[in-house]
Amino acid sequence: MKLILTCEHAGNDIPQPYNKYFYNEKVLNTHRAYDLGALDVFQSLKPLADNSFYSTVSRLFIELNRSLHHRQLFSEFMKDVSKSQKEDIISTYYLPYRTAAEKEIRGYIKADQTVLHLSIHSFTPELNGVARKADIGLLYDSTNQAERKFCKALKAELMVLNPDLIVRFNYPYLGKADGFTSYLRKQFTAQYLGIEIEVNQKFAVNSIMNPKISQLHYTAITNIKTKY
Repeated sequence: MKLILTCEHAGNDIPQPYNKYFYNEKVLNTHRAYDLGALDVFQSLKPLADNSFYSTVSRLFIELNRSLHHRQLFSEFMKDVSKSQKEDIISTYYLPYRTAAEKEIRGYIKADQTVLHLSIHSFTPELNGVARKADIGLLYDSTNQAERKFCKALKAELMVLNPDLIVRFNYPYLGKADGFTSYLRKQFTAQYLGIEIEVNQKFAVNSIMNPKISQLHYTAITNIKTKY
């Protein structure tokens, strides 16, 4: 099994020509702009991966984890950007990132390899006044037996390492919702497992993930890889 890592919301960068649209700079330091701490988890897992891809462009600039038709592809800060500029943004930032990862996965599958794709994310502890009751979320397609089996194994490993953790399936989002993994499942109907790992941002301080949480994932995934 080949392991591909991605991190779609690794940073809060806004390319220079578009800085003027982000009059509310404070929002760029919040969960709305990027997944705090996700890049740290991603970087800790890189030694385990056969290839990895990440982007530090803010999701408020262009949302790399959404389909081109999705209404949240561009945020409200980009409403005054022209259609031609948006097409250029898609060509410059969105397509190269997603195409590179998809091409790598396609190559492995053509070589008759099974690909495990882990997309690394983090989530805010509270949204709209409602507390999220999980430490780690494992998102997958509940109709996919291989993905379900992997997530059960990963949860079991995480719980052995830290029994106090609250690990939930398809929470705080559904694994089949619009996203990079759900898109790739449609491209590869076999030999592809697309899992999103969501880590609670309560473990991040000044946007840096607690290294114990990163190490926890590294150890758990290492243990599982030896069994596949």
